[in-house]
Amino acid sequence: RLTALCLTASLELTQLTWSLLAVAFLTSFGSSMLYGYNLAVVNSPAVYIKDFYNKTALGRNGTALSGETLTLMYSLTVSVFAIGGLLGSLIVGMLVTRFGRKGTVVKTTVLVFIAGSLMGFSRVCGSPEMVIFGRFITGIHSGISLSVVPMYLGEIAPKNLRGFLGLVPSIFIGTGVFSAQILGLHQLLGKEEHWPLFLSVVVVPTFIQLMLLPWFPESPRYLLIEKHNVHATITALKWYRAKCNIQAEIEEMQDEQRSLSSVETLSVWKLLQDDTVRWQVLSVVIINIGMQLSGIDAIWFYTNDIFENAGIPAPEIQYTTAGTGIIEIIAGLIGCFTIEKLGRRPLMIGGFAMMGLCSAGITLALILQAQLSFMRYVSVCCVVGIIGGFCIGPAGVPFLITAELFKQSHRPAAYIVGGSLNWLSNFTVGFVFPFLQMSAGSYCYLVFATICVSVAIYVYIMIPETKNKTFMEISQMFSKKEAVLETQSLTHVDQLKLKKMNGYGGVEHASLEFNSSSSVP
Repeated sequence: RLTALCLTASLELTQLTWSLLAVAFLTSFGSSMLYGYNLAVVNSPAVYIKDFYNKTALGRNGTALSGETLTLMYSLTVSVFAIGGLLGSLIVGMLVTRFGRKGTVVKTTVLVFIAGSLMGFSRVCGSPEMVIFGRFITGIHSGISLSVVPMYLGEIAPKNLRGFLGLVPSIFIGTGVFSAQILGLHQLLGKEEHWPLFLSVVVVPTFIQLMLLPWFPESPRYLLIEKHNVHATITALKWYRAKCNIQAEIEEMQDEQRSLSSVETLSVWKLLQDDTVRWQVLSVVIINIGMQLSGIDAIWFYTNDIFENAGIPAPEIQYTTAGTGIIEIIAGLIGCFTIEKLGRRPLMIGGFAMMGLCSAGITLALILQAQLSFMRYVSVCCVVGIIGGFCIGPAGVPFLITAELFKQSHRPAAYIVGGSLNWLSNFTVGFVFPFLQMSAGSYCYLVFATICVSVAIYVYIMIPETKNKTFMEISQMFSKKEAVLETQSLTHVDQLKLKKMNGYGGVEHASLEFNSSSSVP
């Protein structure tokens, strides 16, 4: 068994080329990492940003902002990122169809430069509106990136590396959060005079991406199936594959192309109406909503408050928060390097189950910490457990699964559905959690625990393992599930008809007779 594992690992490493690694690094570094960075960047300079808003209002109107208005403006600064993300997720289908996967990543870098300039010069111009609008534009970029990067990596990867490359963006999301936590320390960019630079430093990784990514080819599947360019497809595959026979992979793409010859790229409305993919759509809806309603955004947005309520001394909170960033990266690496061995299902089920258990643990710890002083450390451990459980699987696998469950014609619309629900849920948690915390107190985390356990159960029952499967094989797996469910439904209807016809005494006998006859091939 050990020899077999070594041979498998060796085979996978021979297929992991420098071109694949470079594209995974560049797209994740210049796009996915920015999502994580922008989630956490507004935490440490919150006091300075509010003070800037107040001073600007005082200079313009001669009166300072009321506490409620100031809180509203800062809440808008935080949440407008999610509104932009929702808009970005809604237009990603149109962009990837028109410009391609790599083309969309490259062309949307302009959004980061615009946003960075607005936020970087906001204090010089005395304009809070520039900060808010800059956050909105970074949200649009992140909404596009969260869909297009896993789509691009999923299409260029060989089937036995699709999981590994698909989780690379989640590692960089954790790296982005950690980078914001470290740069936000008072010794670095956490001082009052540095907050505009702190917000606009996102342009640096994007500039590196813009300089290098255009040299790499477009997705081979996009080139062949949507652009019908065989020569460009062969060139791209030679870039992304080791010295091996690529004919089998081209034939698999051509099989998919033939199956889609009479089907254009679907709109969201047509996707929702398509009965052949209803279980795939439902699965994408549940795992994307569950990903955000799991409570991870509440943990990220309000980590400092959670640690303060847990009794951590104020001077130590920033270092404790930064320490959670290391956990994110380590958990992401564990998920990335085990997904091709364990599969998608164990990471999803284990991650959501761990988050559910730790969410319940936070409730218990917060209730008992007044009587038992050590419970404050239990609550910190539960926060670490939630972050670790999330980054191992639920952070990245939903985006990977969205790519795997659909054919080329359905994939852009599926990403629109998953991405828009993801951002809507993100926005909802950011706004609702403070009120939920006020009304339910320590028990609010039980809501997240229930959601996590429910999603884990759904994945266990409904979503098959997609490891080492081609896109066509995965589609056929769901077609068989659909056929089985339809057969069961028809059988149930026929049983009811027989019961009604038989009337008084022979209901059970007729039903059993039908069952026995229907089981005969």
